Amino acid sequence: MIPDLILPSPAKLNLFLHIVGRRDDGYHELQTLFQFLDYGDELSFTLTPGEPGVRLAEPVPGVDDEDNLIVRAARALLERVGGDLPGVTIGITKRLPMGGGLGGGSSNAATTLLGLNHLWQLDLSTDELAGIGLGLGADVPVFVRGHAAFGEGVGETLTNTNPPEDWFVVLKPGCNINTGKIFSEQGLTRNTPRIKIAPAFEGDASRYRNDCEDVVRKLYPEVNQSLEWLSQFGPARLTGTGACIFGRFPTESAARIIWESKPSGVTGFVAKGVNKSPLHKKLTELK
Repeated sequence: MIPDLILPSPAKLNLFLHIVGRRDDGYHELQTLFQFLDYGDELSFTLTPGEPGVRLAEPVPGVDDEDNLIVRAARALLERVGGDLPGVTIGITKRLPMGGGLGGGSSNAATTLLGLNHLWQLDLSTDELAGIGLGLGADVPVFVRGHAAFGEGVGETLTNTNPPEDWFVVLKPGCNINTGKIFSEQGLTRNTPRIKIAPAFEGDASRYRNDCEDVVRKLYPEVNQSLEWLSQFGPARLTGTGACIFGRFPTESAARIIWESKPSGVTGFVAKGVNKSPLHKKLTELK
């Protein structure tokens, strides 16, 4: 069966991640800088008019279908619009590691919302889709909106920005990180001073960091080893709560030279940072 629509589901990096406070509900107040990569998963959507409902073409290993953000996003959209809509089967080509800090699940949810909005001709606005996305996870709105952004709150208050579109070596150490464990650690920095948007692009980049990194280094030796190795070639940083780390390079050739020398047992990829999401570029072409 030929899909009716195939869309990219790109990765994101947190170029920095500052924890500036903790709310009464236990969530952490963040300031972060999101940028997309021209690399990620791919989702296919096949309408099934004779079979109502939403289903995955194949289950994602280790994730129950009912917990999968793709299914949850599609059902949240159905709940919002109601009506008699054709069923859909959604396939996924998975390239992004789960639990890597690259936003794979959130990106999948956003691609599902935007893809079905297009296929079902719902005409919901970006604001409406981002609102549905926020109910699924704090990182979903930035993928729905599709532009590099300075994020505040729990990551959902977004201001479009245009950081340099450099090349990145992204490494995935051989461990999986529990985000809840990191945010509950006593030693986590939670009082980094707030910054304004403009200074995030000025002056000494070493002023900006990932506040989760010290805790993750202590708890996960594999991450610490990979960061020490990549730091030989320039600043290296954790994205999100990890486990993925990244180094920034001015050219693809410079990034690939480093990539070719990576330690054995470490996976990952080389990708270009982009300020407009590949998903939105594709949807613009379809209009």
